[in-house]
Amino acid sequence: MVTLPEPRVTPVYRLEAMLGQALDLGETVRGHRRIVPLTGGAFTGPELSGRLVPGASADWQTTLADGTTLGDIRYTLQTEGGDLLSVQSRGIRHGSPEVLARLARGEDVDPGEYTFRTATQIETAARDLAWLNKGVFIGVAGRQRSGVVYETYLVG
Repeated sequence: MVTLPEPRVTPVYRLEAMLGQALDLGETVRGHRRIVPLTGGAFTGPELSGRLVPGASADWQTTLADGTTLGDIRYTLQTEGGDLLSVQSRGIRHGSPEVLARLARGEDVDPGEYTFRTATQIETAARDLAWLNKGVFIGVAGRQRSGVVYETYLVG
């Protein structure tokens, strides 16, 4: 039997983003659809830091009948050095009906009370950040009253 290496995760950045007014598309054949703009924010990490680019960032959400929300989260980051990062995450947020109702009302809920995870891809033209183009990333997230926090990790 071949022994495979244990995966390890390395922090890449923490993004704290502000949210704009959601565009509610309503109930569709696939679920309740909303587009939530990410209107600003900042990210910091061991090797990267900068800001979220407003106008080029949003979360296209589908909420299922049981309250589970699927996210197609696309945002653009600009590093302090001026390099642009195109980020796309596929996410899922689920929890008990009571916790999801509190989130829906806009309450601050401890992220430990629900699951909010993402699988993320990052693309950049910056040569010194080319390692981001080849990385496998996961994220842990939390919804707050006025925004959302994403912590992104490189899987090694």
